Amino acid sequence: MAKITAAEVNKLRQTTGAGMMDCKKALVEAEGDFEKAIEILRKKGQKVAANRADRESSEGAAIAKVNADATEGVVISLNCETDFVAKNESFVKLATDLADLALGYDSKDDFLAASFEGMTVAEKLTEQTGVIGEKIEIASFEKLSAPFVGSYIHAGNKIATLVGLSANVDGAAEAAKDVAMQAAAMNPVALNEEGVDQSVIDKEIEIAKDQLRQEGKPEAMLDNIAKGKLNRFFKDNTLVNQDFIKDSKQSVAQYVKSVNADLQVTGFKRVALG
Repeated sequence: MAKITAAEVNKLRQTTGAGMMDCKKALVEAEGDFEKAIEILRKKGQKVAANRADRESSEGAAIAKVNADATEGVVISLNCETDFVAKNESFVKLATDLADLALGYDSKDDFLAASFEGMTVAEKLTEQTGVIGEKIEIASFEKLSAPFVGSYIHAGNKIATLVGLSANVDGAAEAAKDVAMQAAAMNPVALNEEGVDQSVIDKEIEIAKDQLRQEGKPEAMLDNIAKGKLNRFFKDNTLVNQDFIKDSKQSVAQYVKSVNADLQVTGFKRVALG
């Protein structure tokens, strides 16, 4: 039997993040072969991942990243099971490193197949499931492209947003961050009226009509009054029509135009945990 030194155990622990005893057992089983020991730990991770596949992973870290020329952004969430793990420094660093990598990919599937620390992202998640003992997964992956993209991460990494603007003008960075904060705080259902699903519109009209009937309004008046209520729904729930949280006297669209008369919000992405 190969003699396993404390230095070898420590090296494996530093490389994988696994516990000391798990590292020692893996090295003993691998007869001192470092790469084989990593594979053994990874297999342990796969086993743990399978056992925990049905567990809820509603905690974690939501991270937004923007490329160097601010024309593309990504927001991901690395999910886990407990707040204790979500707040761990190494977990947040892993989420941040993965978000940096995600900038180079257009889909979640391509990202999960990407190379990361000598394995694929998917394999890394499996490995970390074994190391941490909790289900770890990429629950959200959103990309946004625009002439200018800004981002915002709410304290505690529970909400992350991206906002696209129609031009890279003076003041675009501050405007994009302000609107990204708005999206984080107010959770709009869509960018504007055109972005709201017809099923949502139909449901809102039906709710409004039912309320009006209960108030005793004549059937002939219901359509017109319901349209007014629908407009109120758009104002409260679509990003560009919402009251701007820093100045409720203007809408988000008006605030952006105050930065530059031709400036518009072209899109947003929002990822929230919990």
